[in-house]
Amino acid sequence: MEHTRTPRRVLDQRPLITLLLIVAGVVTVCIGTVLAWFLGLPDIRTVADYRPQVATLVLDRRGRPIDAIAHQFRIVIPYSEMPALLPRAFVAAEDSRFWEHTGLDGWSIARAAINNLLAGRRSQGGSTITQQITRGLLLTPEKSYLRKLAEAILAHRIERMLTKEEILYLYLNEIYLGEGAYGVEAAARTYFNKHARDLDLGEIALLAGLPQSPSNYSPLRNPEAARARQRYVLNRMAEDNIVTAEAARAAWDQGLRTSANWRRAVHGYFSLYVRSQLLTRFTEEELFRKGLRVATTVDSVLQLAAARAVQEGVARVHERHPQEPPPQGALVALDTASGRILAMIGGADFQSAPFNRAVQANRQPGSAFKPLVYAAALEGGVPPATVLQDTPLALPSGGGRLWRPTNFRGEYRGALSLAEALVHSSNVAAVRLLRQTGLDPVVRLSGRLGITAPLQPDLTLALGASPVSVLELTAAYAAFANRGLFHKPVGITRVQDRDGRITPWPQAPAERALAPATADWLQATLTQVVRRGTGKNAAGVRGASGKTGTTDNNIDAWFVGSAPGLTTGVWIGHDRSASLGAGETGGRAAAPVWQQFMQLAVR
Repeated sequence: MEHTRTPRRVLDQRPLITLLLIVAGVVTVCIGTVLAWFLGLPDIRTVADYRPQVATLVLDRRGRPIDAIAHQFRIVIPYSEMPALLPRAFVAAEDSRFWEHTGLDGWSIARAAINNLLAGRRSQGGSTITQQITRGLLLTPEKSYLRKLAEAILAHRIERMLTKEEILYLYLNEIYLGEGAYGVEAAARTYFNKHARDLDLGEIALLAGLPQSPSNYSPLRNPEAARARQRYVLNRMAEDNIVTAEAARAAWDQGLRTSANWRRAVHGYFSLYVRSQLLTRFTEEELFRKGLRVATTVDSVLQLAAARAVQEGVARVHERHPQEPPPQGALVALDTASGRILAMIGGADFQSAPFNRAVQANRQPGSAFKPLVYAAALEGGVPPATVLQDTPLALPSGGGRLWRPTNFRGEYRGALSLAEALVHSSNVAAVRLLRQTGLDPVVRLSGRLGITAPLQPDLTLALGASPVSVLELTAAYAAFANRGLFHKPVGITRVQDRDGRITPWPQAPAERALAPATADWLQATLTQVVRRGTGKNAAGVRGASGKTGTTDNNIDAWFVGSAPGLTTGVWIGHDRSASLGAGETGGRAAAPVWQQFMQLAVR
């Protein structure tokens, strides 16, 4: 019987090949992903070209900072400007093996892991200073094993590319140290109102203790915790033989000596004004990122005196009328010869009420506007020897009604010379003079003297019924004292960028607004206002001249005037049109503020 031969079965290789291809593909994808991730790490060369966000600093006329404009308040300084103990203190506190490791410190990582395990929570970290730079400059804040791997790789790269001093330069300019301050220079300004180069050992130790928890160790918020952390840093410095035990003890014994915030509210109103001026030439993003240095005209000594005078003047009014809410005040002081703003206070308290009443608010000036009416009359050919009638007046006001302007307290003096009418601030005489001069000449002259607010075209203009700003009216009076030359007020002198390029700020050119003879007559008359007229409470200042202003129901009180080299305007009132109280005239409420400030300013 013939047997049929069954063919031997051969294994089908197609599934195996498919499997191998799949495995190869997966491996290729993984390798490609890892390579792409590795190649996609941030370019470490950007660290060498360190260009962080830097604060725009606003400086007073002597170059001292008065404010900073920044998302991150940072002032970059070279390593050479840091005191020798400063970087060593941070190393002692944050990374004691910094000078030995190459980006990672295995011992610190192991120690932190053991301590965290014993504590049952993450109480310590093992990051080196180099890792902290990597985390802050090159990576996102996410927490993942992949980011930790990237951090380790980049830290090693940094160590190979930069010197230890260069790494510390980056770290000490980049690190956040609380209260909005980034870097040691900004922190030194914030906590001690001084440069980093001027810090002593105790202050250095306090700053070096902040990176662990800037908010918890802030000496402004938690002085006890800050002191404990400072002691830790001093002990670490002594243990590492950076300082002697005696020096550490002496620094500890000095205690906390923090300063009030250097960006004090006394400069707040002026700083906001400067910022508004800068925004006419720079974008907001440029102000926050470019690290500009803005030289201004303000005098910090005068600014402090102005703030004190306004606060005390407002307090005096409130003491006389405690049933009324506390009033507000504003003061502007200009250099008469140039229009430069030497002091600007826009309210009694910037922190509670940052609205700038010196610039942003237009208020009725009352009789403080009268010199502009008299100036327009003289410029129009009215002789200085003109006699005006200070007698009751009734004028048609439409609808068959009569308008009867009256003098303060209803007093009338009969025939008065032009000068005497202004010295005694006669309302009816001013209205008669305006009728004689015409409205248009007064409006045109006001424009030449810098008044941009719209002026209502009727006879109430003689009584100061059209609101104006303190800054603009003060600038007009400066032209009186400057023999008729008007300077538009200016608060900035130049702007310098972080690379040292200087951009001069346009300064207001002198413009002839009045004839010298007119200005001289006004000044002589306004001097008499202080000596024997409504401005007697401003007397006692050498060479003082000026004019009071009071509106109906004692709502607004003004005094604007000059002394040698300086012209100052003061306003006292409420933000809402409410009476200051009976008897609160410009002479009683505003003139003493002017006198207090000017007595110091013109010494």
